[in-house]
Amino acid sequence: MTSTAQRRDARVPAYRQALLVAVTVAVVLLGAMAWVTRTSAPSWAGPLESVTLATNSNYAGACSVLAAQEQGYFAGEGLVATIQPHTSGKSALDAALNGRAELATVADIPIMFAAMNGQPVSVVASIFKAERDQAIVARKDRGIAAPADLKGKRVGVTLGTSGNFFLDAFTNRQKLSANAVMAVDLKPEAITGALLSGEVDAISTWEPYLGMARTQLGSNAAMFYGEGVYEVIFNLAGTRAFVATHPETVKKVLRAVIRGAQFCTDSPDLASAIVARAMNIDPGQLKGLWPSYLFKVTLDQALILALEDETRWAIKNKLTGQTKIPNYLSYVDLGALKAVRPSAVTIIH
Repeated sequence: MTSTAQRRDARVPAYRQALLVAVTVAVVLLGAMAWVTRTSAPSWAGPLESVTLATNSNYAGACSVLAAQEQGYFAGEGLVATIQPHTSGKSALDAALNGRAELATVADIPIMFAAMNGQPVSVVASIFKAERDQAIVARKDRGIAAPADLKGKRVGVTLGTSGNFFLDAFTNRQKLSANAVMAVDLKPEAITGALLSGEVDAISTWEPYLGMARTQLGSNAAMFYGEGVYEVIFNLAGTRAFVATHPETVKKVLRAVIRGAQFCTDSPDLASAIVARAMNIDPGQLKGLWPSYLFKVTLDQALILALEDETRWAIKNKLTGQTKIPNYLSYVDLGALKAVRPSAVTIIH
């Protein structure tokens, strides 16, 4: 006959097994709840508000905005967001300054030119940084195998953009004079075609136009990156009037974009797929560059220093009639981001 002690001993492993299963199920459920809480947008109970974001949707730097739209983060803040597509940040900023959009995504160069032209631009956050997103693609069959070979060549560039600044900074680093190359002003969407047709010998631009040119030229392409020459700072900006009179709207947008930036960092495959659809390219084209992208919502001193450096460049090259560097603190609104994420604001003020 089996003793009571023997029966108790036989039940112990089964009890422990049941307890282990229960704990495992609880951990899985808690993990799933945490994931849903982290990734899904909260429901909004108040009135909805419409906002139009002019966005260079052909640029990976717009990922946090595109992700915020697709993942429902704007909706979670009570915003009915419209993404207004543009082919350059300069065009997007013009839309905001002219009242066709409330906010725009734009790199630092157009912001500098807007300030120098006396336009009332106000930056509410930087949302993206990258060093390998600007480059020069040249045709080897035009005798260009090294940076020094650019001398005397026709280089397609969109004047007044980061591609323009990069070209000048790059040639200066190569000890080429300011007029060593002949800059040909082209729209971003026309720049690759001009290189392929031979209208120009090289182009200075950003992705996806770089990748398109490199792919189609194949072995005839010479690529010149410029790490340490220029870091793109991509921003969210609007008019001073809108930012000053709609602080709560700006805060809602920033909260959504912060979540979007986190998504672009944490889920590179999903995020790059969203961007690739907007750019109408193969996601694989972004894979190699994605690790070099910094998706982070900030307002730091690097923006002010970059704008001041770019202003000196514009004045020196007579790209503006102004002769003095403005106080760029007056072109940055710190209040909204300070309210939403105080640690993200490190501009000295």
